Amino acid sequence: MMTPTDKLIVPVLLSGGTGSRLWPLSREAYPKQLLSLLGEKTLLQQTAMRTADKTIFSSPMVIANAEHRFVIGEQLREAGIDGAKIILEPLGRNTAPA
Repeated sequence: MMTPTDKLIVPVLLSGGTGSRLWPLSREAYPKQLLSLLGEKTLLQQTAMRTADKTIFSSPMVIANAEHRFVIGEQLREAGIDGAKIILEPLGRNTAPA
């Protein structure tokens, strides 16, 4: 059982990409993580919702392309994720540098 002095896990969700792998479904403006492929919620929403337990996780950080910031913010709001921090990549460099 967690006590108030225990630290919470900070989930970091990587949400970059160019939308080229699942073409024609995904596009530059809507890469796969912003699409509803496995149910009604998008892949980003499903991932964020898995970190919603406030006894284990703090609010997530989403590392994202600047072009997707508003869509990501709206999708997180629709999923009921409060307090998420969206960190914008100045330039996409694949997963390792993120």
